[in-house]
Amino acid sequence: MKKRLSIFIIMLFILFILIYPGDCVAAAANGLILWYENILPALLPFTIFSNILIRSGYLDDMIRAAGPLLDRIFFHHPHAAYPIISGFLFGFPIGSKTTADLLREGRLSLQEANILCAMCNNISPVFVSSYLLMSSLGIYNKTWITYAILYLPPLFTGLFLLSRQKARSSKKNSTSRSNLNFQIIDAGIMNGFETLLKLGGYIMLFSLMTQMCIRAAGKHELALMCMTGFTEITNGINVIAQSFSYPLSVKYPMIIGFTAFGGLSGFAQTASMVKETGISMRFYLGFRIIQALISTLLAAILI
Repeated sequence: MKKRLSIFIIMLFILFILIYPGDCVAAAANGLILWYENILPALLPFTIFSNILIRSGYLDDMIRAAGPLLDRIFFHHPHAAYPIISGFLFGFPIGSKTTADLLREGRLSLQEANILCAMCNNISPVFVSSYLLMSSLGIYNKTWITYAILYLPPLFTGLFLLSRQKARSSKKNSTSRSNLNFQIIDAGIMNGFETLLKLGGYIMLFSLMTQMCIRAAGKHELALMCMTGFTEITNGINVIAQSFSYPLSVKYPMIIGFTAFGGLSGFAQTASMVKETGISMRFYLGFRIIQALISTLLAAILI
């Protein structure tokens, strides 16, 4: 069944490219421009720095220095601090990337990584305040409320789930030694570029899929809003915000819900970041759906 679905999707892409070559070129160009002008300069430096920090062992030194405080805040899971802080500050897909890196290095258990990947993989605050609120909806006075709606539910849920996990032994980390050399730096740079190139490919593919949704929905505005929002949130937010048929009390919760979920594009990019680590994408999907429903409900009440 899965194989047949994959073949069907590939054939659908090929037919769309053959029938609407102009749409495909424009969609691919828009996706690559978005990646080059926004994603690449924003995430590449941090991704390289993060790789070096983890592989050099300096992250362990920092965590040991702040160990007593981190133990209290994160329920004796001090290594959870880094993906939580980086994921919530820098946004998707840094949360899943740092979680997967720490899991590969043996700093996290698989159970911890499952929770952290789903918990930390949120849309960045800069995107929310600038693009979602100001550029798309023209809202300038609900930034902090929107932050609370989007970020507090996954934060509290994730911390609760972490508190139920048994703390890991820190013997391995207590004897580790930090080391920085050009081999580690080179590996960090190559890993950073590989990560961002993958993201560029996924952004381009889902730009094409969004254009397919636009063609499929036709003049059915509600179907178009739901299909684009569920597929890729950047285009989905734009389509929903430009609707004249629905008031802000409908558009705002809808946009918040799709943003909290992250779209199919976000799901695919996350799966790419954590592949071959054992992190459960089924758990991730269920967690994000629940958080999207909670955020949508809160947005509908508070708007």
